[in-house]
Amino acid sequence: MSNNGGGLKYLEHKNIDYKKWDRCVENAANSRIYAMSWHLDRTAEIWDALILGDYDVVMPLPYRKKWGIKYLYQPLFSQQLGIFPDPPELLLKQFYSALFQHFRYADSQINSKNNKVAGPIAFFPRDNYLLDLSKNYTEIASGFSKNTSRNIKKARKNALSYVAGIRIEEYLDFKRNNLPARLSDDAFKKLKSIFALGRYKGIGEIYGVYTSENELCAAVYFCRWKERVIYMNAATSLKGKELGGMFFLLDQFIRENADSNFLLDLEGSTIPGVARFYKGFGAIPETYHQLKFNRLPLPFKWMKRK
Repeated sequence: MSNNGGGLKYLEHKNIDYKKWDRCVENAANSRIYAMSWHLDRTAEIWDALILGDYDVVMPLPYRKKWGIKYLYQPLFSQQLGIFPDPPELLLKQFYSALFQHFRYADSQINSKNNKVAGPIAFFPRDNYLLDLSKNYTEIASGFSKNTSRNIKKARKNALSYVAGIRIEEYLDFKRNNLPARLSDDAFKKLKSIFALGRYKGIGEIYGVYTSENELCAAVYFCRWKERVIYMNAATSLKGKELGGMFFLLDQFIRENADSNFLLDLEGSTIPGVARFYKGFGAIPETYHQLKFNRLPLPFKWMKRK
């Protein structure tokens, strides 16, 4: 453990009190499921933390080691980490300063409530997309783009079936067989663990769309956390794309969850076509930031420039 002034401590993973940690993250106004200990344990290889006081403010630090150097990275299936609860600017600067002291390299994503500050750390804006589900379906659908409304109408003519409670193994096999780029076996193990825990806690479920031949063609794992329903992982087949399976699935999910107090968190994407798909449902952007710095010694600095 090392102190950094003002009661801010760097704690190694073995010294973190999980009960206090989860209480802090869960009660934070900017709470994100990705920062809960049980989610971090399933997505990060190992994580340490910056902690203020008696777990009054915390920041998870997932890291790896390469060439004997520790570096901060963003784990798969974890869109936003950062500081919880969101601190005032002076404290924010202390956290970022401590981060800069403890790591030679960082490429991470902070949550939408954490602001960028001037200094040696670079911040790059990214867009998440949120859809307010508090209105009735008719009001929500009035915000759909013409293209989205047209695709939903076409999909509803294709004898598709919407089903909740898809088996985890069925989803993983479906995703494995329909990925444009290969996902590692380790990533699939992490997904399986996330889904299983979500079901156990009663906060996650897999929804699917089947063709008239009873063939799965689109599926999404949705997870409820605080005021958000998160579109956390999805897969579609070529057949699903042809039949508008994902348009059908998301529209059906919105119908079921309209008039609720939830925000549909679509998690955003840097892929233009995917971002356009989200925006087509009337989702509005929520900006969060990618945080980067590189203090690696040469020649490692150049090897990590990309």
